[in-house]
Amino acid sequence: MTEKKKKLEFNIIKNDPTEGHGGFGVGALSLDNVSPVIIDVEEGEASIEIGAMHARSAVERGIKFLKTKEEVPNGKPYWLVWVTIDRKQEGTYYAGVTSCEMIVDRSIRRGFKSLPEHVNRMDKSIKRHIIVDHMDNPSKKILVEFLQKHDAGMWERSSKQLKEDLQV
Repeated sequence: MTEKKKKLEFNIIKNDPTEGHGGFGVGALSLDNVSPVIIDVEEGEASIEIGAMHARSAVERGIKFLKTKEEVPNGKPYWLVWVTIDRKQEGTYYAGVTSCEMIVDRSIRRGFKSLPEHVNRMDKSIKRHIIVDHMDNPSKKILVEFLQKHDAGMWERSSKQLKEDLQV
């Protein structure tokens, strides 16, 4: 008996639990709207990996991350992309999209990523920034196709900057 794997969706915007009372938590950033997408550059695939919220995605599990790329010369390239969804009158859209590099060599169980960069980029995404222009062209193409395929309407409603920065 085989079960169909559940397709992961982007996190959905929830009602603001602090709305109206002005008490504890007002002004705090919410992780309800942000989802991590991992791009496997060599395979040409992108997928939502909720485990990446806590550095526990399938790619990261069992890997000791080192401080420099040079320590992982035969590593496989990945991008971790933080995608934040927001809503405007016309509907939902990709409001914040930021990316960070990651390199993993499964054979030696080592990899490279900058944890401060990953945390800062997640914060920037939540604050509706677009930081993707440093990505290589094949990875940009994979991300665009993934975002469009996931929800073409959300892509259409997204900012001109996102579309321009991901243009190949």
